[in-house]
Amino acid sequence: MLKLAVVGAGWAGMAAAVEAASRGAEVTVFEAARTLGGRARALPAILPDGSTAALDNGQHILIGAYANCLALMQKVGIDLSQALLSLPLSLPHADGSGLHTPSWAIGWPAPLDALAAIATTRGWRWRERLALVGTSLRWRRQGFNCDPQFTVAELCADLPVRVQQELIEPLCVSALNTPMVNASAAVFLTVLRDALFGPGVAGFSGSSLLLPRTDLSQLFPDAAARWLQQQDGSTGTSRLRIGTRVSMLRPQGAQWVLGHEDGEDVFDAVIWATAASPAEKTVRQAADACDDATGAVLMAWARSARALNHTAISTVYAWSADARLPAPMLALRAEPAGGAPAPAQFVFDRGQLNPLDRSAQGLLAFVISASSDDRDTLQAQVLEQAARQLGLHGLQPVQTVVEKRATFACTPGLVRPAQAITQGLWAAGDYVEGPYPATLEGAVRSGLAAARSATPAP
Repeated sequence: MLKLAVVGAGWAGMAAAVEAASRGAEVTVFEAARTLGGRARALPAILPDGSTAALDNGQHILIGAYANCLALMQKVGIDLSQALLSLPLSLPHADGSGLHTPSWAIGWPAPLDALAAIATTRGWRWRERLALVGTSLRWRRQGFNCDPQFTVAELCADLPVRVQQELIEPLCVSALNTPMVNASAAVFLTVLRDALFGPGVAGFSGSSLLLPRTDLSQLFPDAAARWLQQQDGSTGTSRLRIGTRVSMLRPQGAQWVLGHEDGEDVFDAVIWATAASPAEKTVRQAADACDDATGAVLMAWARSARALNHTAISTVYAWSADARLPAPMLALRAEPAGGAPAPAQFVFDRGQLNPLDRSAQGLLAFVISASSDDRDTLQAQVLEQAARQLGLHGLQPVQTVVEKRATFACTPGLVRPAQAITQGLWAAGDYVEGPYPATLEGAVRSGLAAARSATPAP
């Protein structure tokens, strides 16, 4: 039986562990933290009224076209209908304008539902709606392909300004965490292909917005850990080493040795599923213990990981006993040049997402993609933005989470690190080579691919 180590218990690592165990491997998962999920995990918090609540280190959404995420969640026992709030494609503003799927188009097959939403967007002129419909159909005819050096701004230059400002820019910065003037048009088209024109899975439309009703650790990683612990010898054995930091990686013949505070363990194969920066440092250190040829391969991989530029995502949590939005999720407007800062692109009503959780009532999550200011400045700006745009003047700050290296900057022509590092050593994470940006689906796809490469077919 193949002995496999997975280092990192985020979404990519747990996806790799579940898949490898399903293929008969003996899997050991190492995680330095006490909470599973990596950059999509639960955080405890104290609300202003003294009660406790479970937050996330960043608000995430899924879409109905995330086939790998949804299938894996079902495999480990998640009831998708209970864990996710499914909404038809909709990006409404507080005043009711914005993108909505009309009631008469809900349930239509893709892409008709998405085209109906575009064609009936509230607050847009017919010229603006038709321009987006026509451009979307042209992208589809072209197979959602474009010059790999194009930015999203170049791709969408002929669209009306209102369409760019109210739809393309917020979609781009939320999906790629990169402003449209710098973002890869090729990757953006991949996301649009699946989100607007892709088939759905598990009973969802491909364009459905799936909002987590639970914290992100419960949504998949915790369930994956329980699933692994329930496996018996017929499907491989597994161990979870939570709170165990791997500090050393070196080859030993055809195997790999992992060093940690409890000693050393030897494995036939290793999937390194941490964020890019610790992966780069570990692989670079491992190169010193390898022969010259292998060391050169590891150093080349480490350089590719180190070359990635990273961007931040911030989430401002705020609370008021009577705070409630018109919808579970609202799009927020960028304000005119020279006006007061309006950094948040979206706000989520955690009370509507978790109606049975008393601690979630009145709790709002404001998301700032590609954020640049410090925590205190962002928090103050978001509370002012909430007062202006939502009429919420009594919000109290709960916690502001800044993930400074949340994602890689998804720029045109970017060369991402390869999945296979060298014999017996693979990388998994949303930053490795693949068609998706740094999303939960990208992370899960990477973990599954690494596990299938590392383990023999069952």
